[in-house]
Amino acid sequence: MQIKPILSALKKHRLATFLIAMEIALACAVLCNAVFMIANRLTAMNLDSGVDESSLGAITVTGFDPAQATDLNARMVAGLRAVPGVESAQVISSVPFGAQSLVAGISLDPSGKKTPAVVQFYQGAPGTIDALGLKLEAGRLPATSDYQPLSGQEYFPAVSPVLVTRALAEHLWPGQNPLGREFWMAKWQFRVIGVLSHLSVSQYTEYAEQGAEWTVFVPTLPGGQLAGTYLIRAKPQDIESVMTTARAAVAKIAPEVVLDHENSHSVSFLRERFFRTDRAMAGMLVGVIVALLGVTALGIVGLASFWVAQRRKQIGIRRAIGATRGDILRYFQTENFLIVTFGIALGMALAFVLNAVLMKFYELPHLPLYYLPVGALALWALGQLAVLGPALRAANVPPVVATRSV
Repeated sequence: MQIKPILSALKKHRLATFLIAMEIALACAVLCNAVFMIANRLTAMNLDSGVDESSLGAITVTGFDPAQATDLNARMVAGLRAVPGVESAQVISSVPFGAQSLVAGISLDPSGKKTPAVVQFYQGAPGTIDALGLKLEAGRLPATSDYQPLSGQEYFPAVSPVLVTRALAEHLWPGQNPLGREFWMAKWQFRVIGVLSHLSVSQYTEYAEQGAEWTVFVPTLPGGQLAGTYLIRAKPQDIESVMTTARAAVAKIAPEVVLDHENSHSVSFLRERFFRTDRAMAGMLVGVIVALLGVTALGIVGLASFWVAQRRKQIGIRRAIGATRGDILRYFQTENFLIVTFGIALGMALAFVLNAVLMKFYELPHLPLYYLPVGALALWALGQLAVLGPALRAANVPPVVATRSV
């Protein structure tokens, strides 16, 4: 099949060819970026929180006098442990997918000049690590003596032994042993005694997925700033009913506090709610892709059908002088391939322009190059499938029928 005659024929239909090519270019740009955004959302929804989500829930209360934090903690823990089905109740600062707390930048030197990461600090009482189901990867877990009280309105003890996640350790000290390393947050000093496999932050957005596991666990005795949030552990099949009973029990355990209904749920429920928007956006983007590819395919089918109807005489002449059905079929498929290729070339450039706009206004990541050939292959396949019907009709035009109009 010679390309030159096809290009000559396309020059006679420049406007139609240009419009279809631009439609394909737009489809390529949107397809690449939409698939990239869907992949990002799916990756986020598969985030490993590091905790035993199916067995955990959180009860959060507000409206209490900070001076009464120690008494409140004692009453809440004792009351929640008395709820039927509760295996463990501990004081904790927050849980994954729950209310965010204690997020701050850390530095690798006491002067605070180097701030390589913004992390979330989890604080928990003895027994919290076991209740969460955290996995220790290196080092040791905090001993009883490592759990220190908070004084006054202090957020942390002056010097704290801590656990960090592997993701944070690799970010702060790439390729090095993090055990024994130190870092600072304002006046507070922290020393790494152990490395956790995973522990996600409470809340994050698509703009901060890189730091989704930049977390630190600080062993802390309940009281002071560590009050008001309580971790509940129960059997997975019982957790929802246990949480319902626990929420109702708060009014009797501590009638002076206000239950935070928004954040007092099982961790599984909190996760489902947290990613609800992501699932909706992924579904919407899939709908956009399907609609755009459908419109593009209809455009190709319409143009090819129009050209077949216009060229019946030429097709008949070619058949009469020896062209086979395969020759006619390959002609239209090659013609479509050239148009789609031109559209894809423009679409790749447009894809980067669209991605740059999204990066500027929505802080999305840079579009990886491997999405471009994936989009190109999808559009080439779509083009060939869309043109197949009109091309087969053209190939089936009998020479005698076509030549009668000569």
